[in-house]
Amino acid sequence: LQCPKEEEALVSLLDQAVGVCGPGQSCPATKPSMLNVHLVPHTHDDVGWLKTVDQYYHGDRNNIQHAGVQYILDSVIDQLQKDPARRFIYVETAFFYRWWRQQSQNTRRIVTQLVNEGRLEFINGGWCMSDEATTHYSAVIDQMTLGLRFLNDTFGECGRPRVAWHIDPFGHAREHASIFAQMGYDGFFFGRLDYQDKARRMKTKEMEMLWRASESLTPPLADLFTGVLPNGYNPPEGFCWDQSCNDAPIRDDPDLEDYNVDEIVQSSTQFNFQYENANLWYKNMDKLIKYVNALQAKGSKVNVLYSTPSCYLQELNLANLTWPLKTDDFFPYADDAHDFWTGYFTSRPALKLYERLSNSRLQTCNQLEVLGGPKSTSGPFGEGDSDTMKRAMGVAQHHDAVSGTEKQHVAYDYARRLATGWAHCEVLVRNSLAVLSGSESPRVFCENLNISVCPLTESSQKFSMNVYNPLGRTVSWPVRLPVNGSLYSVTDTKGKTVDSQVGNYVCMSFKLICNIYDMKSSSLLLLLSVRWFHFSINNKSVLMYAFKFLKVTFDDTTGLLSSLTNLETNQTIRLTQNFYWYNASSGNNKESRQPSGAYIFRPNSSDPFVINKTAEIQIVTVSSTVQEVTQWFSPWVSQVVRLYEGHRELELEWTVGPVPIADGLGKEVITRLDTDIESSDYFYTDSNGREVLERRKDYRPTWDLKQTEPIAGNYYPINSRAYIKDDKHQLTVVTDRSQGVSSIYNGSLEIMLHRRLLYDDFRGVGEPLSEPGEFFDGLVARGRLLLTLTPPNMAADVHRPLAQGMVLQPLLSFQDGTPLANTKLEFSGLQDALPPAVHLLTLSQWDKDSVLIRLEHQYQAKESKTHSQPITVNLQKLFSTLEVLGASEMSLGANQWKEDMNRLFQKLSV
Repeated sequence: LQCPKEEEALVSLLDQAVGVCGPGQSCPATKPSMLNVHLVPHTHDDVGWLKTVDQYYHGDRNNIQHAGVQYILDSVIDQLQKDPARRFIYVETAFFYRWWRQQSQNTRRIVTQLVNEGRLEFINGGWCMSDEATTHYSAVIDQMTLGLRFLNDTFGECGRPRVAWHIDPFGHAREHASIFAQMGYDGFFFGRLDYQDKARRMKTKEMEMLWRASESLTPPLADLFTGVLPNGYNPPEGFCWDQSCNDAPIRDDPDLEDYNVDEIVQSSTQFNFQYENANLWYKNMDKLIKYVNALQAKGSKVNVLYSTPSCYLQELNLANLTWPLKTDDFFPYADDAHDFWTGYFTSRPALKLYERLSNSRLQTCNQLEVLGGPKSTSGPFGEGDSDTMKRAMGVAQHHDAVSGTEKQHVAYDYARRLATGWAHCEVLVRNSLAVLSGSESPRVFCENLNISVCPLTESSQKFSMNVYNPLGRTVSWPVRLPVNGSLYSVTDTKGKTVDSQVGNYVCMSFKLICNIYDMKSSSLLLLLSVRWFHFSINNKSVLMYAFKFLKVTFDDTTGLLSSLTNLETNQTIRLTQNFYWYNASSGNNKESRQPSGAYIFRPNSSDPFVINKTAEIQIVTVSSTVQEVTQWFSPWVSQVVRLYEGHRELELEWTVGPVPIADGLGKEVITRLDTDIESSDYFYTDSNGREVLERRKDYRPTWDLKQTEPIAGNYYPINSRAYIKDDKHQLTVVTDRSQGVSSIYNGSLEIMLHRRLLYDDFRGVGEPLSEPGEFFDGLVARGRLLLTLTPPNMAADVHRPLAQGMVLQPLLSFQDGTPLANTKLEFSGLQDALPPAVHLLTLSQWDKDSVLIRLEHQYQAKESKTHSQPITVNLQKLFSTLEVLGASEMSLGANQWKEDMNRLFQKLSV
């Protein structure tokens, strides 16, 4: 299997029938000599926002928002049957899947016929319409695959979407476009575009373009036709005929006083409709088509027809037109001079972390389902499955879910779904580990290790820890556990002592507890590996001071970081770090002053308030395994700085909250790293955790920016990393969740960690972003930043595997006492480690006899002298327990054979 640079290759034994459906067979006829106006009837159904997913589907709590998805689908299917010319597109498979399961066989037959005839067309096809700023590419691919598989299994080739459709996300990522291209889509339509960019494109007639979405893939592999809808997801003014709208219907009886056909016809030039009541819509659109086209007899050159985006795109392709080129992305997004949608990059930080950890758990669940075999889903611990978690993660990718832009009760619902999904996976994991180890002893998963709570380790004199590594390479991973003893011995599977340390650790409740630290690189094996560690109290503790790769210094006057040194490359930079907060703009109405909210970041000053100019150092721990310094900046901000033996990164574990608001001020909390790196206003951010894009302060690559918000207008989303560099040094920050980042000053990098606000930002959510937290005094958020210092040409070799390790974390489980004598203590699902450039993105059971595998080259073109080269992987020698009988390469979405992909390629303007 050849893995080109930055391209995923997929392997599956899936068999599917290839149909003859497509725009060429089902599109309505156009008139070449006329301006053909394509009416696209559609609905935009949020998979949660102001109401939960269930409430939106059932039409519950209409006092919040009148919406019931099941009734929309009922109404549309009824109306499509009344006229074969009518068309409709549908996007959110999560809703359609639920609706389909409730339908009679007769209704299913009718719907299938509508799909086969192209009158009901699925667009996008993912489980949801994913956010593009705060999602990780692996989770996006999974949620798309989940939806596309259902459509493929249900409708075959006729149900395969050909166009991506993101009419609501708040900015658009280049990696998303690359994913869509690799999934075989012909084009991409979206609704939201920065107001300055939109004005320029409307003037120059560049609302449609060719988006070159990868610097690594050879064109046209990641080229994607992209169109911006001029009205977002709304119809033009005067053309909303939904029951929730106030626009007049078409009154076509000339004897009536309010006859308005001429008025409507004269203003009908462009259309894109959102649905609530299908009868109202179709009845008025039927009239619109009739009367506009009737004018052709009088010389009119306008022809109106029901259509779909794929049919429109086919017409553009047949016209042999050329398009301008787009190579960057569409961040940040602003809809007015002081209204930058950059706050949601950080909104609801705890939910963002929970979603990221859930993604890691889902991948582990998928892998262990394959490795454990049939007993994984039905074994000694009961019935388990991965499907519940897949659906929960699919919903969590929605652009009002992980984005943090939902109402509070909806955020709780998203978290509940993820917890339920993990509960199902937990049973599967227990079953699989029982199969792999040969032991059915009970095991527990300590869900609250981030706040140093694990009842088993705190109460047991002897216990065993099982570590599962979902990566395809050996990793070193620090483990900290709460215990009650003062001296412990830790041994590995061979009885060899593992370096560890017991010491005090301050948790956010200010209670001193003890923790075990295990830092040795032998603590984890290869991909899909399982290893046990045995813990027991003893009377001896050895402490040593030793470092190999990094050195960090603190200013003894301020208690702040002062420098960072890479001992391998003899590099030293000045590095100071502190915490600040921006005073959020406030206001009871948008007209007086746009306030910060769930979406909008608008500080009322460009100068943030420093939380404290000094940090009190309370705990210093020095041992053979870890050095750590605990810093207190205020009662609500603290940090633990750690250097691990054998690691090339510096860890900053921050704790922020509850953010105080008694002073009546909303706060947007950042940490800022200030260095002597000459970054010259440039900084770099990842796109959905994959390729890296260059950013520049107060600059946009495709238009002359008029900067109106010097802070918010320079914020960009990061999913896994950001960095600054000069000719000699690169400081890279790896994050544990999606956040907002900027470089306001030369040599500086700031990351927004937390937000607590007092006002709504008038973008629909209708409540301030002020999360109550466990004790209703404000949310406490905790997270980690990993810092690396390298020469620029060596940086990717460090931050690429580091970021993957943060995304796919080892899973820990615990058993009381020592393992039974017949327990198999080590297992690896791979025959050998994967090459450093290759990442096993997916290992998932597809059906009884087939497995879906995705391998990706994880290095961007030219970023690594060592690893940015094509790599060959032998599938026959990959797994230790799986026999590969055959393999077929598929599209990235796993819904068509790679050899059958036949995309419509557009031409560039010369």
